[in-house]
Formats: sequence, C-alpha cells, structure tokens
Amino acid sequence: MPAISYRELRRRYDLDGPQKTVAHLAEALQQGHLQPEDFSLRDLAEALIPDGHQWVKTLDPRQAGPVTLLEAGDGVDVTAFLNVTGQVIYSKILQAYQHEAFVASRLVQTIPTRFDSEKLPAMASVPDTLTEVHPGMPYPQVGFGESYVETPATTKHGLIVPITREAIFFDRTHLVLRQAAEVGQTLGRRKESRILDVVLGAVNTYKHNGVNYNTYYAANDNGPWVNALGQNPLQDWVSVDKAEKLFAQMKDPVTNEPILIRPNTVLVPTALRHTARRIFHATTITFSADGSPSATTSPNPLADYRVFDSQLLYQRIVASGVSPTAAETWWFLGDFARAFAYMENWPLTVTQSAPGSEADFTQDIVVRFKASERGTPAVLDPRYVVRCTA
Repeated sequence: MPAISYRELRRRYDLDGPQKTVAHLAEALQQGHLQPEDFSLRDLAEALIPDGHQWVKTLDPRQAGPVTLLEAGDGVDVTAFLNVTGQVIYSKILQAYQHEAFVASRLVQTIPTRFDSEKLPAMASVPDTLTEVHPGMPYPQVGFGESYVETPATTKHGLIVPITREAIFFDRTHLVLRQAAEVGQTLGRRKESRILDVVLGAVNTYKHNGVNYNTYYAANDNGPWVNALGQNPLQDWVSVDKAEKLFAQMKDPVTNEPILIRPNTVLVPTALRHTARRIFHATTITFSADGSPSATTSPNPLADYRVFDSQLLYQRIVASGVSPTAAETWWFLGDFARAFAYMENWPLTVTQSAPGSEADFTQDIVVRFKASERGTPAVLDPRYVVRCTA
C-alpha cells in the first residue's frame, strides 16, 4: 500500500486550506490512487491535531491521575482531523454502497426531486394531422396535458458510524472501516431491494391519472396492456423473440400510438447467468425450420443486448411468495430506464457530529458520521419492460 506522509499532509492542509486538501484527497480515493485502508486514525490524529501526540495520550485516562483537570482557554482544534477522517469514512461507505452486485440501482434512471412525491405530467396528445403547417399559418403548440403519473412518497434511510476514543488510541482503523463498509452495504442493499420489489412487480406503485395499476398484466388478466408472458423460459433466441413481440402490441396511453422502444437490457437471476450469456453473447445462431433437413447460420441478432444478473433478484422473488424453483426461471427484458426511476431527494450523504458532543463524555465517542439517503422507486411506464416466467 502507498506510504502516506502525514507531515506532508499537514503541510498541504495548512498551505491549501481544508476545502482544497479534502477535494484532492477525495479525488485520489475516487480514482484508486489511495484506499481508505492506507490511513491510520491514530497517525491522522497525531499529525493533524495541534500537539497531536499529547492529545492522543490524553485519550488514556491514566495519564492525568484519578481526575482529569481541564485548563481554561481555547479547546483543542480537531477540525483538520475530522475533515480528513470524514473523507476517508465517506469513501469507504460509498465503495460499499455502490457494490457491483446492486445492478438494479444502475439500470433505473435517477430523478432528483425536492418533493416528497410528485405528479409527472405527460405531453398533450397531438393528432398527426396537426403537424402539417400551411404557408402563413401559425405552428401548432404542444403543452402538458391532463395525463400524469403520481410517484409514491419518498423515505429516508440512514445509519451512524461512531469513532470512539479506544478506536483512535489503539488504532482500530480496520474495525472502523469495517463498520463504515457495513453501513454502506446495508444502505445500498436496502435501496436495491426496494427497487427490485418494484421492478419484479411485488410492489405496485404505478398510478396514472389517479388510478392504481399493477406493473404487469398477462393476456388473461384483461388489463390495459400485456407485459407478463408465462410459459416462456429463457432457452434461446426464440424465447427473446416471443417477449419482443409483446412490445408491438403496446400503445402510449396519451397518444394511443404504438410506443417506440428498442429493448436493450436483460435482467436475470443468478441461476440464468450462464444461459443468458450463451444466448446473448454467442457470435452466431443456427436456425432450422420444422421438418427441414437444412439449417441456416447467421450473426447473432441479440448481440447488442446488455445482460445483467442479480443474486438479490432471486431472493426478492422468493420473498414475494414465489417458490424457489419457479423464481429461478424469471427474467426481464426491455428499457429499464424508461420504465422505472428512483425519485431521489438526496443521494448518499455523510455528515459528522460537532466535536465535544455529549456522546464524547457519556460514551467516549469522539465523533460520529451519519450516512443517509432519501428517495423511492417509482414506475414511470410499465409498458417498457416485459416479465417472463416458465
């Protein structure tokens, strides 16, 4: 691991100031030039706190006798230590929060919002005949119509990472970083699970023009669209072809025109990982008509699909009441960014407590870092994704 010069870090902090130093540190951590494990809490305290060696010694109650006496005057300035430590903790939390296993969080689009819930308006329906403009005549205007989609209320999720006197004095940096990673992973897993519950249809949040709908309807459900296809296990390109044909039957609820979609993503549970890769990553496919002795080989028409597998997807399907055997056969195809969104009030944010808080005296907690995010998954238009089962 890179050797960190804490003396140089202190010098740069004094010369460049806290904002620039922390920004450089954040960039180095983000690009992988430094890792959170490269730092030591005790070494940071000794280097960045004035008379840091002496301050660390005061963490040992034995140094001051039976009763620690406080001298009048300014308190110890631990700002530099907290700023740098906060960036290290944030980096570790973020790494775990953005774990590669959380695929659904990357597939849906993120929409920043300042509201607890929103009404997203749709464009007003414009007949095709109105697009023609005759000489000297005004252009027709397009505005927002009365059609809208309501998103559910956002929820806040968060946890706290404490740094105790013992963690600094005994230099338990690895334990603190492990706690930070657990916080990030827990928040990331919780967000991923909430998104997956909406994607798979266990939680139905689609509300159009004040009417609640399920996310998926099969042909015999007599719903406003059909995007659930049973008896279609993922076996070969024919399975994909059956799913794609459903998109041709779907119409925009505002214009009543066929939706324009080119499905680009496939989401499968871990059990179908290798099957999906074989189907979509194959260089060529071979086709033969029923009863024909000849076969045709052609380039794979599915090669432009992105394939994602999720272990959590299987777990959430089972949690919704589906048998483990059946859950292994579920798969999804479409444009997830147009079908689903995560309405985000604020992304993962880490804030630190003020020094000298009550917790310092009652619990020997020098500083606490609070990680939180607020948002909710929402269905924008379920017609852009098809769910298939065996």
